[in-house]
Amino acid sequence: MARMALVTGGSRGIGAAISKALLAEGYKVAATYAGNDEKAAAFTADTGIQTYKWDVADYAASAAGIAQVEGDLGPIDVVVANAGITRDAAFHKMTPQMWQEVIATNLTGVFNTIHPVWPGMRDRGFGRVIVISSINGQKGQAGQVNYAATKAGDLGIIRSLAQEGARKNITANAICPGYIGTEMVRAIPEDVLNTKILPQIPAGRLGEPEEIARCVVFLAADNAGFINGSTISANGAQFFA
Repeated sequence: MARMALVTGGSRGIGAAISKALLAEGYKVAATYAGNDEKAAAFTADTGIQTYKWDVADYAASAAGIAQVEGDLGPIDVVVANAGITRDAAFHKMTPQMWQEVIATNLTGVFNTIHPVWPGMRDRGFGRVIVISSINGQKGQAGQVNYAATKAGDLGIIRSLAQEGARKNITANAICPGYIGTEMVRAIPEDVLNTKILPQIPAGRLGEPEEIARCVVFLAADNAGFINGSTISANGAQFFA
């Protein structure tokens, strides 16, 4: 029987690549999104992957959405916590609201996504938890104190869950992408990209969303059970943790 995978923020960017890669590997896939109904509908029409709308920062909404997914498609075996936002500013200009919004989505949202599926994984004796963190959670980044804090916190989550879930055949791992050629990154002015960003990357290029998706497929596999509490750095040799 096909495994069931849930990908938050799974209809755009890296999340869309992950959803499609898991589908191609034979998984049943559900993708969540936060607000863009038109793009979500287009994604479903293009891929056949069912999309569900909720705010991962809201625990009740997450629990209800996950219950609906499991009612429609079956118990969730693989959860990919990918949804995230940025509210960038120099620290002295960062407002409490900018801090709280990022914490709510990128850190609390990971709890809200994993917590409702964890008991079922324990009961069934199988689970794959994969969190999309960031190179900036490993090394920090000026102007992203809030974002870097959440992505570093996500690593603490997976390292702790790995220890709790191991005897139940549940793994928890993270992927830390560097600069990936998503719509957001490609919107950066070309001169900034060429003079400020690419020179930091020994590979000399941006990563592709599909390269992150391949990491997810690897970690999600049934035969990846001894890889637990690990972090895959996918950044073109920009930084070594």
